[in-house]
Amino acid sequence: MAAISPRSIAQDGLSKPVQDECSPLVSVAETSEPENHAVDNSGEREFGGAVGVSAMMIGFPLLMYYMWIGATFYDGHIPTREPGQSWSAFFNHLFDLCYEHAFPHVKAWTIYWTFLIFEGACYLYMPGIYGKGKRLPSLGGKQLEYYCSAVWSWYTTIILAIVLHVSELFPLYTLIDEFGSIMSVAIISGFLVSIIAYFSALSRGAEHRMTGSPIYDFFMGAELNPRLFTWLDFKMFFEVRIPWYILFLTTLGACARQYENYGYVSGEAWFLLMAHFLYANACSKGEELIITSWDMYFEKWGFMLIFWNLAGVPLSYCHCTLYIANHDPSEYHWPTWALVLLFITYLFVYWIWDTANSQKNMFRAQERGVALNRKTFPQLPWKAVENPVFIKTRTGDSILCDGWYGKARKIHYTCDLFFALSWGAITGFHSPFPWFYPFFFSCMIVHRAIRDIQKCRAKYGDAWMEYEKRVPWLFIPVSYPRTKQRWVELTKYAMV
Repeated sequence: MAAISPRSIAQDGLSKPVQDECSPLVSVAETSEPENHAVDNSGEREFGGAVGVSAMMIGFPLLMYYMWIGATFYDGHIPTREPGQSWSAFFNHLFDLCYEHAFPHVKAWTIYWTFLIFEGACYLYMPGIYGKGKRLPSLGGKQLEYYCSAVWSWYTTIILAIVLHVSELFPLYTLIDEFGSIMSVAIISGFLVSIIAYFSALSRGAEHRMTGSPIYDFFMGAELNPRLFTWLDFKMFFEVRIPWYILFLTTLGACARQYENYGYVSGEAWFLLMAHFLYANACSKGEELIITSWDMYFEKWGFMLIFWNLAGVPLSYCHCTLYIANHDPSEYHWPTWALVLLFITYLFVYWIWDTANSQKNMFRAQERGVALNRKTFPQLPWKAVENPVFIKTRTGDSILCDGWYGKARKIHYTCDLFFALSWGAITGFHSPFPWFYPFFFSCMIVHRAIRDIQKCRAKYGDAWMEYEKRVPWLFIPVSYPRTKQRWVELTKYAMV
């Protein structure tokens, strides 16, 4: 299969998209009159409405600074007042640390935005393939077409980063040395891009599911599918590349710092590098399968997605990396046998996670007749289910209840949770900050699982209830009958 660029005419195995007079990005087959989705009349407000999202927009950046201060200046411990120190003096001290060591200077802006612009150029001009998203009611059932070039972008990024480090043009441990300032730039950029995105949508009349609450709408977003230069889809660009590439490069920088200081890279650092490589690599190699996901199809492009991908994910999920970078390997050393066991277990769980996501997304692609067998790394057995068992729904969609999703309905979340716990465990228990991600992610997946079940029950009705009967286990498949019945009861009543 030949890889191509968006300037090419061939579609790499996909039929050439039918174009209409309005947009070259949509298929006009099976379309209807667009529904009016500018106003959200559901009355539903997530995260506590305007008050809740305001607290999140203020609180999370402050939490990021607080955790960074503890990780960097308090030996990984929670910053607290010294004996006899007043609260005002304590807060002034924290502010001084931020001002002195996390000031958003020109160098940090240059590093961060050079990376963003470079990745944007890779998105547009690296070889890739085309894929079609789900039909959008707001576009009369039309499908947006996506250009997927993350595989080439990913490996180009790695090669260029290594070349810059080896040539000493940009030592990768600069990301560790300038972490505070880069974090400040990322936080400011998250707010600036969110503001631009919100008011740009309003000025162009591109609002989607607006509630009438400016604060809540700013947080959730105003526009559904913003794009630049025809092909650069902002949601796709931000979610697939930016956070996970930054996370991997930060960990690679920590490994470079270890080698610079000690002449070797610890097994624990190698583990994190492997883990973060696998995650970013999976996002890249499966990019064309993400275009039918909930985030692409439903979530709007607002502060929640923008800030989280520009700053929240890469610069708060990395505290395991910061701990490794800031401490001697003897402080978190694992016995060799335990480290080997963790590597093996992690790779096994990764296989489940990768193939589970592949099975689900390949099933969606097969339904649309656009499934592709790309030869990306790694190629894993059981990435697709032959002749899968599924349940047809009243909406015309199908629910996969075979493969890994015939064992547990959210088995990919179980694997994600194992990853998060492993990232924390590799650092030990001397600092709470590497455990922020496991704690936060646990809360997030419970919230998302509850939300998904509620929406699926409302959307699919009896078909979804039949799925819950066939696959009663939510996260972990078990076989003991009493435990099975208990899972049925929990998933039934916890969602009320």
